[in-house]
Amino acid sequence: MSRNLANPPHPPGPRPGRAPAVAVVAFGANLGDREGTIRAAADRIARLPLVSDVRLSSLIETVALRLDGPDPDAPGYVNAVAVVTTRLAPSILLGMLHAIEDEFGRERHERWGDRTLDLDLIAYGTEASDDEHLQLPHPRAFERLFVLEPWLELDARAVLPGHGPVADLVAALHRREQR
Repeated sequence: MSRNLANPPHPPGPRPGRAPAVAVVAFGANLGDREGTIRAAADRIARLPLVSDVRLSSLIETVALRLDGPDPDAPGYVNAVAVVTTRLAPSILLGMLHAIEDEFGRERHERWGDRTLDLDLIAYGTEASDDEHLQLPHPRAFERLFVLEPWLELDARAVLPGHGPVADLVAALHRREQR
C-alpha cells in the first residue's frame, strides 16, 4: 500500500499539550551579587522552553531567616517574585528551577543556610500537591511577606490556593506584626 506524503489525509495541526498556566516563583539571594543574580535568573527562566511572559517584581531587601527565626547578623537577602506563564508541568518547571540554582552556584549544605540563589515554586495555577518533592502551594508562602508583597505588586487580585486572596494574607501579617 502506498501513501501520498505530499497530501496526507489529516494535515498535522498543533500538538496537544498542557494548557498554559500561571506559576509564581520566589527568588532569594544573600551571597554574591544578589541583585544581579536575581535579574539574571529571571532572564534565564524567560529562556526556558514553554515559558513566556515572565514578569519580575521589584527587588526588596530582607533579614535572613533561619530555622529559629530572623537573623540580623547574617548577610541580608534580596528577594523578588516572578509571575510566569508556562506550559511546563509543575514538576518539570521545579526541576528546571533547581538546575538554574545550580548554574548560579547554589550549594545545599544546610537547610535555611546562606545561598547564592534560591528559587521556590510558590504556586502553579490552582494545583495542589503534597508530594514530598513538589508541594503546591509552597507550604510556608502564606506567612512570608517577602513573597506575598512582591506577588501582590504584580497581581493585585492574586490568590494563594488554599489560603485566599494575597491582599488579605498581607493585611493579616501586618496586623500580627503590630501586636
